[in-house]
Amino acid sequence: MAKVISAHITGTVWKIEVKVGDQVDEGTVVAILESMKMEMPVEAEDEGVVEEILVTEGAAVKEGDPLVRLG
Repeated sequence: MAKVISAHITGTVWKIEVKVGDQVDEGTVVAILESMKMEMPVEAEDEGVVEEILVTEGAAVKEGDPLVRLG
Protein backbone atom coordinates (compact mmCIF):
# COMPACT_ATOMS: atom_id res chain seq x y z
CA MET A 1 0.00 0.00 0.00
CA ALA A 2 1.40 3.39 -1.00
CA LYS A 3 2.18 5.97 1.66
CA VAL A 4 2.47 9.69 0.93
CA ILE A 5 4.88 12.06 2.66
CA SER A 6 3.36 15.54 2.82
CA ALA A 7 4.62 19.05 3.51
CA HIS A 8 4.24 20.03 7.16
CA ILE A 9 4.57 23.76 6.41
CA THR A 10 3.83 26.17 3.57
CA GLY A 11 7.01 27.10 1.71
CA THR A 12 9.26 26.31 -1.22
CA VAL A 13 10.86 22.95 -2.01
CA TRP A 14 14.52 23.84 -1.53
CA LYS A 15 16.02 20.39 -2.11
CA ILE A 16 14.83 16.85 -2.85
CA GLU A 17 17.04 14.41 -0.89
CA VAL A 18 15.85 11.11 -2.44
CA LYS A 19 15.32 9.60 -5.87
CA VAL A 20 12.91 6.99 -7.22
CA GLY A 21 13.98 3.54 -6.07
CA ASP A 22 15.66 4.71 -2.85
CA GLN A 23 14.91 2.73 0.31
CA VAL A 24 13.99 5.06 3.19
CA ASP A 25 13.53 4.36 6.87
CA GLU A 26 11.45 6.21 9.42
CA GLY A 27 13.25 9.51 10.05
CA THR A 28 15.03 9.67 6.68
CA VAL A 29 15.01 13.24 5.32
CA VAL A 30 13.26 13.14 1.93
CA ALA A 31 13.11 16.87 1.20
CA ILE A 32 14.04 20.24 2.63
CA LEU A 33 11.49 23.04 2.57
CA GLU A 34 12.35 26.72 2.90
CA SER A 35 9.95 28.99 4.72
CA MET A 36 10.67 32.48 6.04
CA LYS A 37 14.41 31.97 5.32
CA MET A 38 14.51 28.81 7.46
CA GLU A 39 15.28 25.33 6.15
CA MET A 40 12.87 22.69 7.45
CA PRO A 41 13.60 18.99 6.79
CA VAL A 42 10.70 16.70 5.88
CA GLU A 43 11.22 13.18 7.24
CA ALA A 44 9.63 9.88 6.31
CA GLU A 45 7.18 8.66 8.94
CA ASP A 46 7.38 5.07 7.66
CA GLU A 47 9.87 2.90 5.83
CA GLY A 48 9.45 2.07 2.17
CA VAL A 49 10.79 2.54 -1.34
CA VAL A 50 10.40 5.86 -3.14
CA GLU A 51 7.89 5.20 -5.95
CA GLU A 52 7.31 8.74 -7.13
CA ILE A 53 8.50 12.28 -6.43
CA LEU A 54 5.48 14.55 -6.72
CA VAL A 55 7.20 17.98 -6.64
CA THR A 56 10.25 19.67 -8.15
CA GLU A 57 12.90 21.79 -6.50
CA GLY A 58 11.75 25.41 -6.42
CA ALA A 59 8.05 24.50 -6.34
CA ALA A 60 5.76 26.32 -3.92
CA VAL A 61 3.85 23.97 -1.60
CA LYS A 62 1.17 24.39 1.02
CA GLU A 63 0.89 22.52 4.30
CA GLY A 64 -0.48 19.06 3.52
CA ASP A 65 0.60 18.96 -0.14
CA PRO A 66 2.01 15.54 -1.14
CA LEU A 67 5.77 15.49 -1.81
CA VAL A 68 6.87 11.86 -2.15
CA ARG A 69 5.00 8.55 -2.55
CA LEU A 70 6.45 5.42 -0.92
CA GLY A 71 5.59 1.85 -1.84
